Order: sequence, then structure tokens, then C-alpha cells
Amino acid sequence: MDFALKGIDHVQLAAPKGSEEAARSFFAGILGMTEIDKPEKLRKRGGVWFQFGSSQLHIGIEEPFIPARKAHPAFATENLKSLRKHLRENNTAFLEDSSLPGADRIYINDPFGNRIEILEWI
Repeated sequence: MDFALKGIDHVQLAAPKGSEEAARSFFAGILGMTEIDKPEKLRKRGGVWFQFGSSQLHIGIEEPFIPARKAHPAFATENLKSLRKHLRENNTAFLEDSSLPGADRIYINDPFGNRIEILEWI
């Protein structure tokens, strides 16, 4: 082959129409991602984009909306212990999971019911 995949540019999660403010509150306010501007031609579709590390998360509007309860992105973090404390302080529920060898991980749901994994390799 004369090509090679280099990494993940962005992950997209779906959300219901009119959910941009809830997305901002959660992904920027709770998880600390930075909102970035969508290209002008894509703004009319709604949604909101975020940057974290060298990747992006795109929240796209989907009607009818059905949350992803099994399929999910997995975000790597440093100091998951501190994130757990932060989530508790912000009344954000999470589920502990110790079934992946070598990883400390939790699952959370975004405001729309999409599943998100957050893990720290130890």
C-alpha cells in the first residue's frame, strides 16, 4: 500500500436540535475542552466543535436523535483521580470500570445520553 492512516483527526457525536449551549456547558465547562469555530459553510447545520490536545470533538445535530449508548469515543487523560473529584464536584455521574488490564477508566454520559469513556494508562 502507498498510504498509511496517521491518527484520528476528530470524533463526532450526535445531539438533538438546539443543544449547542448544553454541549458548551458540558464539553467546555465540565471537561475543559476549548470551543473552536466551525467553518462558515458548516455553521448553518448547527452543532459545535471543540479542541482537546491535538484532536477535535464535533457535536453534530441529528434529527431524529438517538444517543449512542454502546459505541463511544475513549479519551485518554492524565490524573483520572483529579477528574473524578472534579466530576463529583460538578454533579456529573460516572461509572467505574476495572475490566481493561493496565487502565484506570470511567464512563460518563454527555447531556444527550451519548456514552464516553475516559481512561488513564497505568
